[in-house]
Amino acid sequence: MKIIILGAGQVGTSMAEILSGEENDITLVDINADHLRTLQDRLDIRTVQGSASHPGVLVLAGADDADMILAVTDSDEVNMVACQIASTMFHTPTKFARIRSAEFLSHPEIFSKESIPIDAIISPEQIITDQILRLIEHPGALQVLDFAGGKVQLVAIQAYYGGPLVGHELSDLKKHMPNVDTRVAAIYRRDRAILPEGDTVIEPDDEVFFIAARKNIRAVMRELRKLDNPVRRIMIAGAGNIGYRLASALERKSYNDISQKISYQLTSPLERQSYHVKLIERDPERARFVSEQLDETIVLSGDATDEELMLQENIESVDVFCALTNDDEANILAAMLAKRLGAHRVMALINRSAYVDLIESSVLDIAISPKIATVGSLLTHIRRGDVVAVHSLRRGAAEAIEAVAHGDASSSKVVGRTVSEIKLPPGTTIGAIQRNDEVLMAHHDTEIQSEDHVILFVVDKRHIPEVERLFQVGVTFL
Repeated sequence: MKIIILGAGQVGTSMAEILSGEENDITLVDINADHLRTLQDRLDIRTVQGSASHPGVLVLAGADDADMILAVTDSDEVNMVACQIASTMFHTPTKFARIRSAEFLSHPEIFSKESIPIDAIISPEQIITDQILRLIEHPGALQVLDFAGGKVQLVAIQAYYGGPLVGHELSDLKKHMPNVDTRVAAIYRRDRAILPEGDTVIEPDDEVFFIAARKNIRAVMRELRKLDNPVRRIMIAGAGNIGYRLASALERKSYNDISQKISYQLTSPLERQSYHVKLIERDPERARFVSEQLDETIVLSGDATDEELMLQENIESVDVFCALTNDDEANILAAMLAKRLGAHRVMALINRSAYVDLIESSVLDIAISPKIATVGSLLTHIRRGDVVAVHSLRRGAAEAIEAVAHGDASSSKVVGRTVSEIKLPPGTTIGAIQRNDEVLMAHHDTEIQSEDHVILFVVDKRHIPEVERLFQVGVTFL
């Protein structure tokens, strides 16, 4: 596939790294020649220096015969214009754009085929807000991902001493919970992936990824660690796009309406419960504006790294502290201070991948990477075969995929075969299957049928092309 990526920021660079290793012809466009030169020395890609919205630059990038354009620059306007030019001048079949402004997103008519033809909008702020909401819904989880329209969730959790299953074989899970069907997709022990078998023993500090129906998530989590109390008190540092959206969503206001207008919905809506939310913002004008928009949130003008302010606001009683400013260092410091002063659980928005690797699970409870979350959303549209959802896991090293099986036994490598008969790539497991409105946990004798939604966990993303080929229908399928 010939793909042009516009913008060599964190998202564009990450997409180039992933896609260049998957038999794609990648061209990366950016105005920074030095940055492009560095990337070209490291990756097997073409680069073009220039403005992403200029027709001549797109011609040099090969837009005449490109299959796809990913417009992921830092400017919404540049991304929109680039997609318009790609459609008008080059008839590019598929166009994706990164749009961050809620002002644009609240007017979906802008992105119709008759106006600015964009096939899919990627909004990092909405993706991150959704991710935080799921973590609030499941306190104690490291990552929560939705599949099968929210009926199934893949949850990552760290096993602790005291969990009934810790120190026991996985086969004991069925004995403990005879009425709950779940599947452990992968275990990470000291950063080494372990493919789970019935006799695999769960050890303390293992990072366990399991799949279950949403209604059973807390019951399975209870087998691996003592459950945290439901979240009630939340403090947010930063009233930017994400902080404001999160506070709005917690008030159950306009967030869902905006999301639905652009075909991006909260796939794991919060249960109806009351949250006590405080929002801290350094900029007095921004704090004043946000306070006028929010009804129930207490908005404070101040600095989240101010120890006296945090103590005055009873940080020790906060269930979840979220540092969501645009400054990585400020987020880390604020979250560290909140943790030291007694906040039960702290999260920080971290853009730099090196920081995420250093602090997650050691200094802070959860480091949220916009890059990884956004890349996963883009991959949903790029993967070959009929792929419904893609999520990056383990800081991009692994992936969870929801793919649709088509064809029959003669044209498909999966339809008409049981899970044990499918030749899965190394490190790949099938966790669950959605069949019509029914969700089935995948066992060795489960047979895949046409139109099943199959949820897979891929430990090593280098095997993604093999997984894609499994779900591509042969030429005999009509």
